[in-house]
Amino acid sequence: MPDSVNTVPTFSDDEAVETYLGCLQSQRQFSPHTLASYRRDLAQLRQLSEGARFSALTPSHIRRMVSKLHAGGMNPRSIARKLSAWRGFYKWFAEQGTLAINPVDHIRPPRRKRTLPDALPVDSAIQLVSAQQEVSDAAPDDQLTALCNRAMFELLYSSGLRVSELTGLDRRYVSENGYTSSGWINLDEQEVTVTGKGNKKRAVPVGQAATDAIRAWLDARDTLMDSRAGDGHALFVNLHGRRMTPRLVQLRLKARARALRLPQHVHPHMLRHSFASHVLQSSGDLRAVQEMLGHTSIASTQVYTALDFQHLAKIYDAAHPRAKKR
Repeated sequence: MPDSVNTVPTFSDDEAVETYLGCLQSQRQFSPHTLASYRRDLAQLRQLSEGARFSALTPSHIRRMVSKLHAGGMNPRSIARKLSAWRGFYKWFAEQGTLAINPVDHIRPPRRKRTLPDALPVDSAIQLVSAQQEVSDAAPDDQLTALCNRAMFELLYSSGLRVSELTGLDRRYVSENGYTSSGWINLDEQEVTVTGKGNKKRAVPVGQAATDAIRAWLDARDTLMDSRAGDGHALFVNLHGRRMTPRLVQLRLKARARALRLPQHVHPHMLRHSFASHVLQSSGDLRAVQEMLGHTSIASTQVYTALDFQHLAKIYDAAHPRAKKR
């Protein structure tokens, strides 16, 4: 279909962006982190348009932008994410009756080489989450940090949570004074309920090791909160009593991995990948792993079957007398 010029919108591009982001926040309940990503992607669209109005851009313009991003070294996965953000914006824009076409429709990102998720070996994962720090002679704050870290890391690996789901957890379900929990833990039932992508709730089992670590942390947390004002609902808090942030979890996990001299660059999502890979290796139940991860499509979960095959291939190479030793 030949390119055509869109009609002139009734509001400015800046107004369109702010209105659109407001809709994503109020109607689709996107997280602040996701909204910030959308804002950056739309800001880059503005930059690449070189002064042209959003309504004046055509498919040819978008193709040239994609080529420029790819030539600049941006990986295809990031380009695909930007195109998705732009496409959603223009779809909303068209619904306002201000556009004749969506210039991002049918624009595809460069083909990308399939990459497998980074997962830890079983022994390394267990060592990472269960490493017992000597805290008996440590300062009180160090003891609190150690207990909190172990509870967080055990839960990440035990239940395959995203780090944002972990930090959003409350000690129990709360619905009062206009506040409603997005996630909470039930230690008696050994179950955690979280709100994942698309505002979808799911319940995931919690293992015994994680349950024990969380109980130990809660005893210490009560002592902390008795002496410092903070977030009374949050399951995990920092030393000031405020709700734990994803960034702080990332830094603490990285420091733990360095202390153990693990060779990989360890981050919270690696524990989620490790959870999925190790459960699949043991059970072979792809549907169960899909439900526990909260994936809408089974295709998102199938990537872990490749990791499972890699695991089997290593066993074969090490054990079969006629295997080719690499």
